[in-house]
Amino acid sequence: MPFQSPRGTQDILPEEQPYWTHVHRRIEHITQLYGYERLGVPMFEDTAIFARGIGAGTDIVDKEMYSFEDRGGDSLTLRPEFTAGIVRAYIEHGMHTRPQPVRLYDTGSCFRYERPQAGRYREHHQLSLEALGEIDPAVDLEIMTMTWALYDDLGFGDLAFQINSIGCPKCRPAYIDRLVAYYREHEAAICEDCQRRLVSNPMRLLDCKSDQCQPIADAAPHTTDYLCDECREHFADLRRYLDLLQRPYTLNHRLARGLDYYTKTVFEVWAAGIGAQASVCGGGRYDVLAELLGGPPTPGVGVGIGIERIILTLKAQGIAVPQPPRPVAAVVYRGDAAKAVALRLLSDLRAAGVPVTTTYGARSFKSQMKQADKAGAAYALLIGDDEAAAGTVTLRDLVAGEQETVPLGDVVERLKRAPVEQVEEDEPKLGWLAEGRTA
Repeated sequence: MPFQSPRGTQDILPEEQPYWTHVHRRIEHITQLYGYERLGVPMFEDTAIFARGIGAGTDIVDKEMYSFEDRGGDSLTLRPEFTAGIVRAYIEHGMHTRPQPVRLYDTGSCFRYERPQAGRYREHHQLSLEALGEIDPAVDLEIMTMTWALYDDLGFGDLAFQINSIGCPKCRPAYIDRLVAYYREHEAAICEDCQRRLVSNPMRLLDCKSDQCQPIADAAPHTTDYLCDECREHFADLRRYLDLLQRPYTLNHRLARGLDYYTKTVFEVWAAGIGAQASVCGGGRYDVLAELLGGPPTPGVGVGIGIERIILTLKAQGIAVPQPPRPVAAVVYRGDAAKAVALRLLSDLRAAGVPVTTTYGARSFKSQMKQADKAGAAYALLIGDDEAAAGTVTLRDLVAGEQETVPLGDVVERLKRAPVEQVEEDEPKLGWLAEGRTA
């Protein structure tokens, strides 16, 4: 058997690249519009960063992390998510001295050993948007509207916010006690994973996907009934701001997210057309994470956006993306003398910024012309023994079907003036911000 890519990974083939290029261009537009700066963090970190931040007992830490011991004996982990590493960098580089909130983003690969499914891979690519150093719920709103702005600019339809507040270390223990007591009454009816979570990570009980657990989870106590005054006021302000901007949302009492560092706000954006798992991204506030990593108290809020799920939704909703420019010309030659002329001409055209292609080897004119047509070239530059001897090129317009003889020295300037198909994209529309319309 020939080698194949590891299970849960994918090769991003050339025909898929226009989607990736388009998405990253829109990300650059949106992050610039909102004033977020790129921070590049390592692909692996000290294992303890994720164990402390994400939390022991979570599926990510217990089952999904790719951890290894390096030659120096240090335990390292391929990042399963960006936030912990970004907060570590914020602390390490003294970013608390900058104007707050510090607005940061990064993109790249994340790694989790989980069951591959639609839009979910063991190596997946993520956009992480983070705002650190400010407790104001208006920053939660900014992260949420920025996320929506990206999807809106990409042309997504049928979007909806799902929101909840899961409290803070002051008020959450009372809720967890009540949740555990409730589930103890139904322990015999829940799945094996939930029986384990009941001991190790009770908040994850709300997120169970097992059919047998759905009625029990639906009737579970609500986190919002146990909020302290600070958390209750924070959530009320956030909902008021969403109403002010006419952003539609659904209060989802089962939304808890899967990471221990979340506090107060948690949210997801759901979109139609991608199967049973409607969530295209998720995030929330993490006001205790910096302290868990040994830093000073630092409020923060962010979101992780899966690039694969963006592309899956683009395809599901039939949204076209710009295609890369085609070559202006293809150089077609026959014979050794013609090949020498062709190689010099290719070099001159590319140095002048003219996209051009060719084939190599002893292929016939007919075969080379087929390749030129497949490449989408607008012109073919034909060079045979006669052209090489005369210092000319036969310029054939592959659209009009006309051709003419052009002096070799004039070809570059002639093609520099030829219309070139460029990849051009509008600036982010964000009409919903200006118009105040709903999705």
